[in-house]
Amino acid sequence: MKDVRFVLMDIEGTTTSISFVYEVLFPYFLNNIQRLERVKNIKQVRQAFDQVKEIVKNEENLELNSDQEIINKLLVWSKEDKKVTPLKTVQGVLWQSGYKNGEIVGHVYPEVPSKFMEWKNKGLRMGIFSSGSVAAQKLLFGYTSLGDLNRYLEYYFDTNTGSKQDKRTYIEISRKINFEPHYILFLSDSIPELQAAEKAGFQTIQLTRLGTEPNWIVTANDFNEIFFE
Repeated sequence: MKDVRFVLMDIEGTTTSISFVYEVLFPYFLNNIQRLERVKNIKQVRQAFDQVKEIVKNEENLELNSDQEIINKLLVWSKEDKKVTPLKTVQGVLWQSGYKNGEIVGHVYPEVPSKFMEWKNKGLRMGIFSSGSVAAQKLLFGYTSLGDLNRYLEYYFDTNTGSKQDKRTYIEISRKINFEPHYILFLSDSIPELQAAEKAGFQTIQLTRLGTEPNWIVTANDFNEIFFE
């Protein structure tokens, strides 16, 4: 890749196995979701609950009248893997305690830490764009089995910035990190995300980890196959 100055990365299927999310993180949330009742007065949880009520009112024309009804709706959304910001927020809250008490250890592919170090030494700057909340992103990279990787990452973006399938979101990211789009390389396993980033002017590579079919212009099986000129 030429003239890359910033590497923006997806998480699932890119830095981290999809199975970690679906076999570790999601079950942990489902098994502990009633603990939200104990932390419901934390500001970010209260805001997320209010957002749930607003979404349900707008989309289903229903009123949720109790915190338990809100928790029940979050349970349904989690099982559906619904990409909504309040769900991602409360997932991050519960995952935080799991990471900190050692019940959860973040997964990254084995070459990721060394490539992060190599890219940083080359002068490249790095960031994450995931549907998971910024808080959840920092936890995953802060508590990996291979150490704390947040020291390599400068920026974190989630769905508060916009949809991962909307080119306007990538334009906004380029503005926030102060790089013209053509200097940014976006790594993801998702074709709709790559299409949106390409439309915004980003350079793109599809990661074809286990289970991902190569169907993009430029692909790489892992980070070791990514080279910069």
